[in-house]
Amino acid sequence: MSSPSSPAIDLTAGLLLASLALVWGGSFFFAEIALRELPPLTVTLVRVTLALPVLFVVVRLKGIAIPRGTRIWGAYLGMGALNNALPFSLIFWGQTQIESGLASILNGTTAMFGAVAAGVLLKDEPLSPQKLVGAGLGLLGVAVIMGPTALTSLDPRNLAQLAVLAAACSYALASVWGKRFLGGQPPLMNALGMVTGSTVLMLPVALYVEGVPQLDLSVEVWGAVIGVSVLSTALAYLMYFEILRRAGSANLMLVTLLIPPVAVSLGAGVLGEQISSEAVLGFGIIGLGLIVTDGRLPRRVLGRRQA
Repeated sequence: MSSPSSPAIDLTAGLLLASLALVWGGSFFFAEIALRELPPLTVTLVRVTLALPVLFVVVRLKGIAIPRGTRIWGAYLGMGALNNALPFSLIFWGQTQIESGLASILNGTTAMFGAVAAGVLLKDEPLSPQKLVGAGLGLLGVAVIMGPTALTSLDPRNLAQLAVLAAACSYALASVWGKRFLGGQPPLMNALGMVTGSTVLMLPVALYVEGVPQLDLSVEVWGAVIGVSVLSTALAYLMYFEILRRAGSANLMLVTLLIPPVAVSLGAGVLGEQISSEAVLGFGIIGLGLIVTDGRLPRRVLGRRQA
């Protein structure tokens, strides 16, 4: 029995997918510049705070009702923690120790962790052998990148890589949280509620740990802050849900493969970063794991052989 086919990617969806990869890949680049003058928790706070009014305006223009119940806002608070506050902070701290391109490669494990988390925690998405194989390949790719001394020598660089992996796990749990508690809400309202929740969480934490953010920033850092907030957060969520509507969640997962090349290219071309051969090989293995997790390409290959 053949599995149901996913919606096709038309020209518009393809352009949106490429644009989403550009702005999400660009978030690592923007963060690298912002971190020159701002500490990581502050970058997270500014990212979600500046994205908030943009999403609020879009929700109001589309006439989407803003819910008032405490339960739904509690769910938004949880989503904001798992999908914004915690992973953004971990990745930005990680980028104080490792290259932006390497951070994006490690973050590419999100889709595989998400598939396993959904298989374990959601009844309607059983944990299949292909998901386990995909996750195994993802972990193998991470092991290749970090090397055999990662667990015996926890220097700041190794800890930074582990922080980015923890962020990927947080994203994975966020996908389960969203399906369980936010499935009945309009997607754009979910984006607004999530960013509101993360802003509420990050404001006291960032102020307590890092103090009041400084405003006398260079033009480059202001540009990076606006870029990571407006482009890589607010605009990214708008494109995300439009691609989801047009092409489905399976095709949307392809952006995971496109983000690291964007981030690595920006890091190498503009910031002068160098990516090791181990990182490139690891990304290839992680990409293979994503293909196995997705399952469509292996099914097509096997189907042709059986025909």
